[in-house]
Amino acid sequence: MSVVDTIKEQIESNPILLYMKGTPRFPQCGFSSRASEALVACGERFAFVNILEAPEIRAELPKYANWPTFPQLWVNGELIGGCDIICEMAESGELKALVSEAARQQAQDDAADA
Repeated sequence: MSVVDTIKEQIESNPILLYMKGTPRFPQCGFSSRASEALVACGERFAFVNILEAPEIRAELPKYANWPTFPQLWVNGELIGGCDIICEMAESGELKALVSEAARQQAQDDAADA
């Protein structure tokens, strides 16, 4: 599987996905820390990829996404943005609404598949 195929599979199989430096418990940069804190505050589970442990994804994702920096938040296959956008959306309440809806859709899909 190519790196781009791996990225596509990660984005398609995780309704809420954060590409970040480090992990939500141990972020490795301030921007990733602020972004993951904003997501955690929404109260929904989310997937993450530590790009420091995946250098091939770190190299390819900016080209694939046409977004040069990390973190990157993807919701339902769509790039939402980086730290500033995530934090602005968190302050306005928009992030919680978006994330809650994605989690609700995922729960419905999981129930339908069961």
